[in-house]
Amino acid sequence: MKNLKNYLPIIVVTIVSVIIVAISSSIYDGGFLNDKMKKNVSYEKAIVKSIQSEKMQNDTKLDYIEVGTQDISLEIQSGEYKGQIYNVRNSVSRLYNMKVKSGSEVVVTVAKEDGQIKDISLYTHKKDTVMITLIVIFAILIVVIGKMKGLKSLVALIFTFINIIYLMVPLMFRGVSPILAAILVSLVITIVTLYLLNGNSKKTYGAIAGTMIGIITAGIIAYIAGNLSNLSGINMENTENILYVAENSALKVNGLMFAGILIASLGAIMDVAISIASSLSEIYEINSKLTAKDLFKSGMNIGKDMLGTMSNTLILAFAGGSLSLIILLSSANMNSLQLLNLDVLCTEVIQGISGSIGIVLTVPCTAYICAKLFKISLKK
Repeated sequence: MKNLKNYLPIIVVTIVSVIIVAISSSIYDGGFLNDKMKKNVSYEKAIVKSIQSEKMQNDTKLDYIEVGTQDISLEIQSGEYKGQIYNVRNSVSRLYNMKVKSGSEVVVTVAKEDGQIKDISLYTHKKDTVMITLIVIFAILIVVIGKMKGLKSLVALIFTFINIIYLMVPLMFRGVSPILAAILVSLVITIVTLYLLNGNSKKTYGAIAGTMIGIITAGIIAYIAGNLSNLSGINMENTENILYVAENSALKVNGLMFAGILIASLGAIMDVAISIASSLSEIYEINSKLTAKDLFKSGMNIGKDMLGTMSNTLILAFAGGSLSLIILLSSANMNSLQLLNLDVLCTEVIQGISGSIGIVLTVPCTAYICAKLFKISLKK
């Protein structure tokens, strides 16, 4: 019976995840854009059998980059041409720097015309095996080290991924405001994750409330700052591709940036909220005579120690994702007026700072809510 009680939340969340995946296509079916330019192109696995000849040399400016051509023989390992061997010329340039060797596993594009192969070219190195292996290692480690808690964490992580891909994105394609969709998904992820990991308890409710206040606050601040700065989703990266998607769906581009801030901030804000709630729960169990004011002060003291590192975590996450941008801006000879008014820089700053403000405000909100909740429990 005890084992069933431990596994029941996992089973319920798994069933809900399957249902979300099943109904996703009824919300909006993916893959709705017609690839008119490449409708006769397929992507297949292949292995390089041999390098017949190559003319490679160091780049004249960047001597650690090799450029040139390779004449290679490769064997197709998937699709209708599986097992067949073809000779292909591989052009290696600065931007398309894909040098291969005998035994390299690659993905190739096969262009067909009238049912016959017109051209075969190298697309990229085959990476899916490494990626899947890394995911499996992570899953095994989190379960082995974390035991039941680790298993629940893994299920919660999968649930989060499913909600973003199979619920939030289809809702946005359907025409639901990106901000509303992000808030809805954030609420679902927060409730399920915290309840799954911490069960039906006061600290869970306090952490959920604190997380949602922090997330919504971050979204409001980002929205206000974005409007004052005349920024919107149209200023983001890949704008041209996103606008094309919007033309073929009901996607509202204007709210995408703010939805991204909500989702990006969720993990750090949830971490702060549950850390404070758990700490106060432990303090309260040790000394239930503490007043709500005393609990609040303890929560604030705990939160102060967390603020620096958690805000750093969020800022570094944004900085890491924008490292190429930082390098380009650092290398450009811009005056301060030009630099500080760049759309792309302003967007990154608003994302990082609004998320950090959400973290800061999560501390007092969670501490206050938990202090009140625990004392209500005492009066009962």
